[in-house]
Parts: sequence; C-alpha cells; structure tokens
Amino acid sequence: MANKTIKIKLVRSAINRTQRQKDTVKALGLRKMNHVIEKEATPQVLGMVAKVQHLVEVVE
Repeated sequence: MANKTIKIKLVRSAINRTQRQKDTVKALGLRKMNHVIEKEATPQVLGMVAKVQHLVEVVE
C-alpha cells in the first residue's frame, strides 16, 4: 500500500514565534522561507502541520 505524501511550504517566518513553534518548523525540516519539503502524510506529521498551520501551506 503506497503511503500518501504531502508537500509542505514555509510561507511565514518563525521569527517572533514561541520556541515550541520554532522547534516544530525545524523538526519538519523547513529551513528558509518558501522552502518546500515532501513528507509522508502520517498522523504525526499532520499534527505538526496543524500546530504551525499559520506559518506553513500544504501544497498538493
């Protein structure tokens, strides 16, 4: 069974955010503005995206 993947793009800066939000962005693997990564759509990754939904954009 092929796992679904999602593309995540950092659209807003993590500057002036809480340390927890900065750590979440870093754990997702996002480094710079407009950086796009591709991850498997696991419940853990989707939960991390939900916590920083105001900073990222899910690109399908």
